[in-house]
Amino acid sequence: MPTPEPVEADANDSADRNGAPDPTKPEEDAAPEGADAPEPAHADGGAPSRAAEAMPSPLIVLLLGVTGLAGWLSWTRAELDWGGNPDTVYLPFVFVLSGWIVSVALHEFAHAALAYGFGDRALRGSGYLRLNPFGFRDRFANLVLPVVFCVLGGIGLTGPAGYLDHAAVGGRFRRSLVALAGPAVSLLIAAALAGVLGVLVEPEARTNNWALAGMMYLCHLNLVTALVSLLPIPGLDGFDAVSPYLPEHAARRGRALGLFGVIAVFGVLWLPYVNAAFFGLVLEVFSLAGFPQIDINFGRVVFQFWGI
Repeated sequence: MPTPEPVEADANDSADRNGAPDPTKPEEDAAPEGADAPEPAHADGGAPSRAAEAMPSPLIVLLLGVTGLAGWLSWTRAELDWGGNPDTVYLPFVFVLSGWIVSVALHEFAHAALAYGFGDRALRGSGYLRLNPFGFRDRFANLVLPVVFCVLGGIGLTGPAGYLDHAAVGGRFRRSLVALAGPAVSLLIAAALAGVLGVLVEPEARTNNWALAGMMYLCHLNLVTALVSLLPIPGLDGFDAVSPYLPEHAARRGRALGLFGVIAVFGVLWLPYVNAAFFGLVLEVFSLAGFPQIDINFGRVVFQFWGI
């Protein structure tokens, strides 16, 4: 009887049975040491496009268009031509509100862009980097609250930047710079608007132009944002600027209370006596800066039409 020839065991079967990889088969999936991690895939399975992620969202273009159109119609008092009531106008409200949302988007973009530049890759493709306020991760804190603060109290105040990964940004000084980037951009917006108003409105002069009044109010909102945000209170950028130098448990606790801190600051500034004194202080700042013609009260009247 012939002796059967021995059958060679398949290497792959042996590896499967033993649960160990085949030493003769190269590991195709292993990345070389020191290589970058693969790019995260999008929902459609493709790799993200860096150009697309850096491109401003169409929504910010739409917001800018709405702001510009509402500003032009306010300038020409188009509502009166449409048979509107001169005592109650709505276009300045649209102009200021859309302009304020753009200002908030630029404020948050400054935080996100600098954090991204310093290593916070979790923000890639986010609404913060694409200037899309409706695509913010935390729309309540970073969009809804600033709109409520503006509409109800006429106070320019942004929500806590809780979307930042502080641990991904190396160095205390860099983390402080990320925190201060938002107020710096708000101050630049206020300065730009004040410069335009300085050209269009003579010093010590007054205007009844709705668009100019709206620009004055937007200037006020951004200046308040820049000044109030620097307070070292949890939820404000001033606290984030000093938190890298605090004990870790104190910084973590402060960030956890950020939302309550912002609401508390708004509540204090909303108090009638505090509000009047604060508005007076802002007017004094404008006067000292060489812009006494910026009339916040007129801007407040045309913006908060329900209070007329």
